[in-house]
Amino acid sequence: MKTLTIFALAAAVVSLTAAPSTARNISPDTCTYTNPILHADYSDPDAIRVGGDYWMTASSFNHVPGLQILHSADLVHWKIVNAALPRMTPEEDFARPSHGNGVWAPAIRHHDGLYWIFWGDPDRGIYCITAEDPAGQWSTPQLVIEGRGMIDPCPLWDDDGRVWLVHGWAGSRAGFKSVLSVRELAPDCSRAIGEEILIFDGKHNGNPTVEGPKFYKRDGWYYIFAPAGGVKEGWQLVLRSRSVTGPYEYRNVLAQGTTDIHGPHQGAWVEDTGGGHWFLHFEDRYAYGRVVHLQPMTWDNEGWCSMGTDPDGDGTGEPVTSWQCPPLSAGARKIEGPDALERRDDFSSTVLSPIWQWPANPSVGQYFLNPSAGSLRLICRPLPEGSRNLWDSPALLLRKLIGPEDSFTARLSFHPSYEGDRAGITVMGESYAALSLLYEDGSVYLAHSICDEADTGASESETARILLWSSEDLEPSAGSGVTAPDVLLRVEIDSKSLCTFSYSTDGKRFHPIGSTFKATAGRWIGAKTGCFATARILKNDGGTLDILEVL
Repeated sequence: MKTLTIFALAAAVVSLTAAPSTARNISPDTCTYTNPILHADYSDPDAIRVGGDYWMTASSFNHVPGLQILHSADLVHWKIVNAALPRMTPEEDFARPSHGNGVWAPAIRHHDGLYWIFWGDPDRGIYCITAEDPAGQWSTPQLVIEGRGMIDPCPLWDDDGRVWLVHGWAGSRAGFKSVLSVRELAPDCSRAIGEEILIFDGKHNGNPTVEGPKFYKRDGWYYIFAPAGGVKEGWQLVLRSRSVTGPYEYRNVLAQGTTDIHGPHQGAWVEDTGGGHWFLHFEDRYAYGRVVHLQPMTWDNEGWCSMGTDPDGDGTGEPVTSWQCPPLSAGARKIEGPDALERRDDFSSTVLSPIWQWPANPSVGQYFLNPSAGSLRLICRPLPEGSRNLWDSPALLLRKLIGPEDSFTARLSFHPSYEGDRAGITVMGESYAALSLLYEDGSVYLAHSICDEADTGASESETARILLWSSEDLEPSAGSGVTAPDVLLRVEIDSKSLCTFSYSTDGKRFHPIGSTFKATAGRWIGAKTGCFATARILKNDGGTLDILEVL
């Protein structure tokens, strides 16, 4: 059997794959940044500054670890330093993918020495967790308010010690939407102690689908920042009142205007260490997800803010493409973690990098991280009972797409044991494509397949298949099964989300295979790419896939 050694193959990969851009989008000469500051799916971002440190989290829906914690010293460059929610709760409800459910629009706050994250689960209610250090361990989730339809919560600790919570409503569960409510919480935030008070009805004042509220207080005014009009075509509102329960007046402070940045949507108001004001928000870029922009923000003498630039002076800003950088925080912590736009992983750590997520709570034996060998092992297991395609698999190792163009290359070692063992790479959304190593009739085939509308239960359609290695090319494995030579599988995604798959057996030349596939968004998220391993039957000592490196 003719194979490259791992070291030779790795060296070849380095020569074939240029180092990915960190997309820091900053010019050292002029100190300007370019939007989006994070061209990846960090939906519904919320952020705060504590001292010299900026902290951000975002919606994670059903994906785990959830509530990724990002850290920055300048609001432009972000690292993933933690995940506040290692597993979804209730455990049994998220043992398999529950697409689009789970963690909706979290709010992160700091009060009385603790960091707090509130989020809404549209099927269960409003949850809360706390931590003394956002990069450390977070508490077990506490259900603060039980009920269906309550989403996008944000707390406010008032000057008199009372605690208030604003939130929106999901029409799919509550039967109504486009309204915001405020209610009082117990001082320890363990439960609600007041009745719901409706403070804004966007449907009847030209602001439909108002949601994602964030609560602030400034100069005696209560402010609620909330987007309206929908994710793709909407705008950003600011509401204010002298009383926490209203009545609230409102203004449209950010809209697309003459720019090509559509639907500037919900986010966070942050004050930098120099007294400047900023607004982080997302823009939906379809398969690439809800990417994060940073807007300068100003306040007028009447206590209203404007975001971006305001060329006509009407108080409604337009998003900027680039702007002068916020000041660098001299007192920021030095925290280890991958860049938020990191593509690579050599699996040399004792823990899985936070760039990865699963679509459900991982089960025991689903994967094995082996840093001494520099690999991550996925176990070939059948899809859960009733599954229709990979959309239903909980065992997908996935990362976000990183734009405006992306590439995912995995160096793989396949160890099949039984007929039908399958492993490879995928671009996963509500439709998906996969490039699979398939063990059949004692040989390993390479198959490209597409599953359009996978979320509806559609079947995969194979577009290409080749014999990669016959039985004489395979070596016996330790235990049962065989070992195939190492192989590189690659998918390249262009700015229009068109995906081209290819493979290399020698580490020098890549061969295209299969038809072009247009990536689609997932359920409230962008598409993701990653690796998988499945089996037709469940037997002892089944097949495995070793992911040796991702480039």
